Amino acid sequence: MADRVAVIGAGVVGSAVALALARRGADVIVLEAEEEPGLAASGTNSGILHTGFDSVPGELETELILRAGELRNPVLEALGLPVLRCGAEMRAGDPAQRVAVADLADNAARNGVPARLTDEGVLEVPGEAVTDPVRFTLALAEAAARHGAELRTSFEVTAIHGDATLIVSGPGDAKVACAVAVNCAGLGAGRVARMVGDASFEIYPRKGEFVVFDPAAPLDRILLPVPTKRTKGVLVFPTIDGKVVAGPTAVDQDDPGDWKVRPEAHDEILAKAAVAHPQLRDADPVFAYAGLRPAGRGSNYVIGPSLADGRVINVAAIRSTGLSASLGIAERVAGLVGDAGIELGIEKALIPSPAPEASGPWWRRTAEYQTA
Repeated sequence: MADRVAVIGAGVVGSAVALALARRGADVIVLEAEEEPGLAASGTNSGILHTGFDSVPGELETELILRAGELRNPVLEALGLPVLRCGAEMRAGDPAQRVAVADLADNAARNGVPARLTDEGVLEVPGEAVTDPVRFTLALAEAAARHGAELRTSFEVTAIHGDATLIVSGPGDAKVACAVAVNCAGLGAGRVARMVGDASFEIYPRKGEFVVFDPAAPLDRILLPVPTKRTKGVLVFPTIDGKVVAGPTAVDQDDPGDWKVRPEAHDEILAKAAVAHPQLRDADPVFAYAGLRPAGRGSNYVIGPSLADGRVINVAAIRSTGLSASLGIAERVAGLVGDAGIELGIEKALIPSPAPEASGPWWRRTAEYQTA
């Protein structure tokens, strides 16, 4: 176990990291606190695979979203993952918004993302797509296992210590020895970092609430609002199973266990969503769910060795773009693990396999688990 890598967390980022390491020949064990992968933030992601057209040029988040876009299609094909390649549009509602949309068209060009600004002030982004975020996460986790990674669920990390070897402690007397630990613990990433004396960042839950509709007519594209400085706003988008979802809200909170949808969320969301998609005014909601995004206080995409112990690599404050950026994040982390002294080989071809079937629609799975 002298060269074992422990990946803490089997959300979409942790599962992607485990797969990237296993494909390079590393001895990988994944430690997941919940009963299955993807039962926290990853299971309540919108499922939108963003192109990075609106991401700030030069930032790490942008770099990794763009890189993930280059890596994604072969992975989607090999793992048989469903994808709705519907594209997106952003429509300006007033002169100020027309300026903002035109700026985003320029931003897309700087990031190398194909986009078109029409004479009517509509920005069309053909590369935006939708997938099933639960199946995406489960497929990455299962692919990691096929390449040799071990997954332990119901293993909530309680301590990390050790001299020559790191010891990761879990429930009861459970212990895992490793040379490197990768902290992909999502909402718990700050707590895990502090186990080795690293208080350099703090994670808090930002609640995003969504409402699911059963539309009279299918939606053929993602409808994007013109963003503000604080939030990208309420989107309206189709799902793989033919529903239409509107959201999210952005509610900062302290309790990482509060997954409930607020009573006022429906009206808040519908007031904005119906502007973009008037058909929703007469549509009946069939479900509502909330996701807790692991936001950083004054930080975003904290990826690198801990300043307190270089054998712990933090992958934290990965907020709503984690699904889109996961493959790019994983590639970067594999490089950091190699820098930490783990010998990695040439990346092996991905073993193809059909994506696992999830029980019921993804937008119910995590919400019902977390509020049970």
